Amino acid sequence: MNLLILILAPLITALAVLMMRNNNLVRWTALLGSSVQLILSLVLYNVFNQARLNGQTSQFLFEQDIPLFKSWHIHLHLGVDGISVAMILLTAFVVIAGVLMSWKVEKMTKEFFFLLLLLSLGAYGFFISLDLFILFFFLEVAVIPKYLLIGIWGSGKKEASANKLALMLMAGSALVLLGLLGLYMSGGKTFDLLKLSQIHLPLITQQICFPLLFVGFGIFTALFPFHTWVPDGHSSAPTAGSMFLAGISMKLGGYGCLRVATYLMPEGAHEYANIVIILSTIAIFYGAFATMMQTDLKYINAYSSVSHCGFVLLGIGMLTKVAIVGAVMQMVSHGLMTALFFAVIGMIYERTHTRQVNEMGGLLKVMPFTISILFIVGFCSLGLPGLSGFVAEMTIFMGSWEHPDMFHRIATILACMSIVVTAVYILRAIGKTAMGPLKQEYSDLKDATWNEKSAAIILMVGILAIGLAPFWLNELVSPGAEIIMQKISASTISTK
Repeated sequence: MNLLILILAPLITALAVLMMRNNNLVRWTALLGSSVQLILSLVLYNVFNQARLNGQTSQFLFEQDIPLFKSWHIHLHLGVDGISVAMILLTAFVVIAGVLMSWKVEKMTKEFFFLLLLLSLGAYGFFISLDLFILFFFLEVAVIPKYLLIGIWGSGKKEASANKLALMLMAGSALVLLGLLGLYMSGGKTFDLLKLSQIHLPLITQQICFPLLFVGFGIFTALFPFHTWVPDGHSSAPTAGSMFLAGISMKLGGYGCLRVATYLMPEGAHEYANIVIILSTIAIFYGAFATMMQTDLKYINAYSSVSHCGFVLLGIGMLTKVAIVGAVMQMVSHGLMTALFFAVIGMIYERTHTRQVNEMGGLLKVMPFTISILFIVGFCSLGLPGLSGFVAEMTIFMGSWEHPDMFHRIATILACMSIVVTAVYILRAIGKTAMGPLKQEYSDLKDATWNEKSAAIILMVGILAIGLAPFWLNELVSPGAEIIMQKISASTISTK
């Protein structure tokens, strides 16, 4: 399969949308383009599996290498493994759901959809890039639309939130760029990920570049204490913007921490692993307790995302195969879950014009579909068996428990205990929203429309596919995690 199609599909759709004048045509074109992206991602998953079954054992499949700047050794080098395919599937599901949830956007409609599609272009390019310079380029392509989406179509203190998000993510990008340049100079002046993975980088390089890259990418995925952009950014963004921010953009950071920092610098990963685990555990508890203090539904989901993304970084920091598989599964699960949560919040806000749970009550009576989805996504967040959250978090806990020492065991137990806090704030928020007497002003509210129901069902399919039958995702991700673990294990032996 030609991976360039994954970049060209959103690019062509975005340009087509920009040239149109009829808003209705803009919407249907964006939906058609996002549908093509979803189909292409499913085709990629199928042909990838077929290739593996046919005996193709290369680390990355469907490689393409096009020289761009020969003097700097920069190539458009593309390829995918199971981890990449999982992230591409997540992106496709969130993109089409985000387009459907934006159906009623009237302000600068074509510009809005253009930016959404541009963000998806950056995500696809990031996940399939094997040249670190091109990977960084696509990371930046995925940053710029966020600022505009919040600053123009957001609500509340949207300008301040957009500025805060842009400054924090640009700071993260600066750290990433410094780390990549360090790898480039120490690795024989190449940005090629495969070539760098075959080179034993000097220990001093890893000690300097690993924290630069891990913190830089970590800012994107709410690494404590650099998470402060998340609540304000999510709360001020439009519904689709929040879905993209939490569902896709925060996963760019987790993927970069794993694919670039941990894979290319395993000795650095070992040296800083305990710090990563401590910061992740703090994020899990801080996010959970901060969520308990919130009464705004968007802030509840935003602080909850800080906690859930802590599980991703905890799985990476544990440096075991099972924990890394769990981290990837958590990225996919949280991406689907939090995008659906923000979609439901958007449905409720559009009808009630409030996000304060104390001002709601009894909405299950008038919005049965919407509130039923709220129940399901809430149960997914607190780790109910049968839904994706349970599978992902349990996999991380099992991988973390493989370490026999007291430090790792305590971190694992603390992470497990956070589920109790999660249950408290989820059940309380859902109860105040759905149960109790219905206020008079809400008696005539309408339930979800066709586009909102379609978006919710698409995301629910992904959540249930992982929760009820997780083996397909585990088998997809495990070979890539095994290769990363082989390099980590080899570095452990060499250091001894």
